[in-house]
Amino acid sequence: MKKIKVGVAGLGFIGPAHIEALRRQPDIEVIAINDFSEEYARSKADSLGIAKSYGNFDSMLADPDIEVVHICTPNFLHYPMAKAALLAGKHVVCEKPLANTVAEAQELVELAAQTGLVNAIHFNLRYYPLIRHMRTMRVKGELGNVHSVIGSYLQDWLFYATDYNWRLEPDKSGESRAIADIGSHLIDLIEYITGLEITAVMADFATVHPNRKKPTKPIETYSGKMLQPEDYQEVPITTEDYATVMIRFSDGSKGVVTVSQVSAGRKNRLSLEISGSNQTVSWVSESPNNLWIGKRDSANEMLMRDPALVHKESAALISFPGGHNEGFPDTSKQLFKEVYAAVREGKQPTEPSYPTFADGLRELVLCDKIIESNKKQTWVQV
Repeated sequence: MKKIKVGVAGLGFIGPAHIEALRRQPDIEVIAINDFSEEYARSKADSLGIAKSYGNFDSMLADPDIEVVHICTPNFLHYPMAKAALLAGKHVVCEKPLANTVAEAQELVELAAQTGLVNAIHFNLRYYPLIRHMRTMRVKGELGNVHSVIGSYLQDWLFYATDYNWRLEPDKSGESRAIADIGSHLIDLIEYITGLEITAVMADFATVHPNRKKPTKPIETYSGKMLQPEDYQEVPITTEDYATVMIRFSDGSKGVVTVSQVSAGRKNRLSLEISGSNQTVSWVSESPNNLWIGKRDSANEMLMRDPALVHKESAALISFPGGHNEGFPDTSKQLFKEVYAAVREGKQPTEPSYPTFADGLRELVLCDKIIESNKKQTWVQV
């Protein structure tokens, strides 16, 4: 089988994660990478064993061998890069958010539709098998009518005032941070699992560190490297460290989500509990191979991620037998498996099974309404 050739732009935390997942597919080959300079790109290419490197994104797009481009750069680059890639005739997989504004995202959705090229957004958390199982339980009526949703996404990597990253700078990441960065994953999962649309939001943000100490030397996300006091400069922070959002759904049911990037000890903990008229399901990303199922009149259950025990729709996302745990890296592998089936066909399916640019647009619309609600301190219709 002819291998599909791929170029990846952005080699911070998530770019190498994309590359690792792509390399687990037998019909895909990452042949080139791009980053901010020729020297840096070359060093990354050498460390990853990739032949071609580019310090200029347009130069990588001009490579005739590349069929698909993965965009893993800081947020403000997503829109211009995705647009350029589509215009160059490349299929595109983009990290979230799709763009920094709704108008930019709308333009990308329309351009992708015009070209017919495969377009996907990296909402990889949909690809935990038990997330798919929860959705299937709802589709089959096992959950019943949704009564309420309670979710949280907690991290601690910005706990200290000396913790810093480009995501703290609105010109690079956008007007929202915690909600746009990790809250977008949580909110996407809620609509994906429940099948309900969010129709109104009431948000309240907090900036725990109104001033942070920005390193004057480069430091990578999650690297854990320590700098000296003289290596920092104090800068004001305008985006949220913490947010709570009350939600109203299209069927009248309610929900609430909390996100925080300053919760000590929580490394990357997404928790989601959905209460239905038949039973409740509860899942936590730090224990992704177990699903709690709550009942009123009989014993509660703990379902293990096992292809022999789950619905066939979620079994399709499981590569190993029960007891052989799978986790975060496997979610990207499973997402890319579906995306590249479409790439091999050469066009976007009529009803894609994977999250698309349209899903990226939806999350930007919701994020904008959440920001508006926080500013006005009132309910805002979506």
